[in-house]
Amino acid sequence: MRRITPMFRLFLIIYTLAGATLAGSAIVAALTMNLFDFKSIIVAAIAGFLVAVPVAWIVAKNLSAA
Repeated sequence: MRRITPMFRLFLIIYTLAGATLAGSAIVAALTMNLFDFKSIIVAAIAGFLVAVPVAWIVAKNLSAA
């Protein structure tokens, strides 16, 4: 059985926060641009969660190195 490293655990915690924040910001941006259809909102949410992956990884790496 594989152990979860502290770095990966920190990444997961940061990802949950960054993912929700960036997805929410992307949805607000889509709504501000009058994109009220279902597809635009879903695409904005997915884009926010995908952008959060490298952001969370970089932040976790910098925090664990400090």
